[in-house]
Amino acid sequence: MTYKTILVHADHSQHAPARYALATQLALRHEAHLVGAAFTGLTAEYFQSAVYAYGGALSLTDVEAVTAHAAAALDKFVAQVGGSGASFERRLSDDDTESGMVMQARYADLVVAGQSDPAAAGPEFLRTLPEFLALHAGRPLLLMPYAGVHTHIDRHALVAWDGSRAATRAVTDALPLLRRSRRVTVAVFNADRGAVPHGEQPGADIALYLARHGVQVEVTQQTTPADLDVGNALLSLAADCGADLLVMGAYGHQRWREIMLGGVTRRVLQNMTIPVLMAH
Repeated sequence: MTYKTILVHADHSQHAPARYALATQLALRHEAHLVGAAFTGLTAEYFQSAVYAYGGALSLTDVEAVTAHAAAALDKFVAQVGGSGASFERRLSDDDTESGMVMQARYADLVVAGQSDPAAAGPEFLRTLPEFLALHAGRPLLLMPYAGVHTHIDRHALVAWDGSRAATRAVTDALPLLRRSRRVTVAVFNADRGAVPHGEQPGADIALYLARHGVQVEVTQQTTPADLDVGNALLSLAADCGADLLVMGAYGHQRWREIMLGGVTRRVLQNMTIPVLMAH
């Protein structure tokens, strides 16, 4: 697998430039086409709420203002990426951000977005966008933390492995990044307690799989104490080993018709301090 189309969410967040920088770096490294996407939300606003909530259609002035706001975000994206030498385009859609990003993700190999910043102002859907994309995009999601400076993700990758379908998807989807990483550590937590059997040497089979793909890999087995959940233990290990990328499955469970995040996934999304690649 290679990345040939990379989709990045474009908005007015103060963290957007770092997101664009990483996406551009990946596009150049993998000779991929970069797509910056911004959304007005006019489709959902007009058809779902305008007539009922406001007593009539949105005014032309409102439509123009919302469109200009989204277009300005793309202007910033173009200004930053334009001189990089990367192949890129800008896409402006009237979809809402969640469904629009999911639709655009169908035609990309990798989606780049930002972690939710609890201190940032903005609509509520932006706070839940990362988890929505993780569970519904159908493509690997690379999330940039809102805190810290992250200029590279090719020194030491930490892979959270539990033998599950989601973890398998994440490892496979991350192969283009793992091949380029100087060091890759596969971490197996509580192998004797997991629902999926690991065999006599937990982590050995996935390490062999990665090695056959040219990945420089090592395995560590971790046991968490009763008072420490796996999500926090994973983030702690990432910090201790100096990882610059975390690869993991995005876990969810079905509650009626809505997919809800699992505890480990939610913990990492809330407290991540390095870029995280997730797949569901």
